[in-house]
Amino acid sequence: MHSIIRAIDGLNEVVGRIVAVVAIIFAGIIIYDVVMRYVFSEPTRWAFDVSKQFFGFYFIMLGGYALRHKAHVRVDILTENFSRGWQRIIDVLGYAIFFFPFAYVFTMRSWDFAMTSYNQGEVTYGAIQMPVYPLKISMAVAAGLLLVQGIAEVLKILLDVDTTSEEAI
Repeated sequence: MHSIIRAIDGLNEVVGRIVAVVAIIFAGIIIYDVVMRYVFSEPTRWAFDVSKQFFGFYFIMLGGYALRHKAHVRVDILTENFSRGWQRIIDVLGYAIFFFPFAYVFTMRSWDFAMTSYNQGEVTYGAIQMPVYPLKISMAVAAGLLLVQGIAEVLKILLDVDTTSEEAI
């Protein structure tokens, strides 16, 4: 089980680090567009659409990475005074009742959404017509990464793995 946890954590860690580079790319595009617009009075037709696509990709792909690093919002005010055992039970129930149904529906629906876009050859309606399906496929991939990271998190709870140190896994 520890190897499964390590593999899922590692996958989302690698994806998170690679996707972080996208932030640099879309910041560069925005800076380029601002310079072209205000310094050379030559605004680009494509920069807004491209940076919007990059930002959407960046934002959606980091869900599993954020869950791995406990960056999602949690409401621990009710459970902070409970024993560690009760906290673990409540966490597992929370995943079972709320997280997994959401993540499963998100994965299935975003896959259908992406395949519909791909089959239709959907493009943007902006200044340039860019294909939309790559972004929608990334949404399905991100949902899958979030789902498997949820599995890893539940395994950590069930095995009582200390997630504060990498060596524990």
